[in-house]
Amino acid sequence: MTHHILILGGTTEARQLAGRLSRRKDFSVTLSLAGRTESPAAQGVPVRVGGFGGAEGLAAYLSEEHVDLLVDATHPYAARISANAAEAAKRSGVPILALRRPGWEPVASDHWTLVDDVAEAASALGAAPRRVFLAIGRQEAGAFETAPQHRYLIRSVDPVEPKLAVPDALYLLARGPFPEADERTLLERYAIDAVVSKNSGGEATYGKIAAARALGIEVVMISRPALPDVPSAETVDALAGKVDHLFEPVAERGV
Repeated sequence: MTHHILILGGTTEARQLAGRLSRRKDFSVTLSLAGRTESPAAQGVPVRVGGFGGAEGLAAYLSEEHVDLLVDATHPYAARISANAAEAAKRSGVPILALRRPGWEPVASDHWTLVDDVAEAASALGAAPRRVFLAIGRQEAGAFETAPQHRYLIRSVDPVEPKLAVPDALYLLARGPFPEADERTLLERYAIDAVVSKNSGGEATYGKIAAARALGIEVVMISRPALPDVPSAETVDALAGKVDHLFEPVAERGV
């Protein structure tokens, strides 16, 4: 019997999980991407691109495609998608598991200013002009048009379109991971005195946080949104283990 697993992805861990689960011959894995990245990395399994039409549309897809397990491995800040996934699982009766990457915690010498959202982050930079590294992606960069006095260095995977309506902004296109040494070089080259970041967790983008600590630079850290309370794991290995246990081959159960 083949079990159909739908993974809501867009993260490195989602791709890793898909590869891990696809090794089992009794699993048919589909990876769903929202389509926000113009040139996503190769995924290694069948990929579906685009939205479902909210919780109702996703629930219908789960039923129509005979999905046996829904895995939410989206970004920690994809709160709406995670909420729709939990609701769709409830409506369709399909089991759901989530990959919940732990957030970063401040350590000695970190200078973090915690804020709730991007609008608050823009305000937290203050009135005096600063040299700001925006490392939040392109989706919400426009919120910083309310603080045009700063000089911005903006890094994203895809171009920021339209460009920000501020007098001084430089755009970098890059895809992680970003090692600490490279991040330190970047911060020094552009004389950055404030970093704006989401608390994404994981190692791939932690380099800028470590580099900011080493250089004594403030990090305006945008707190994570609340996510649905569903069965979860913190790592790819742990979640893969839960999936394996859920669909244990009959022979392994001693039947």
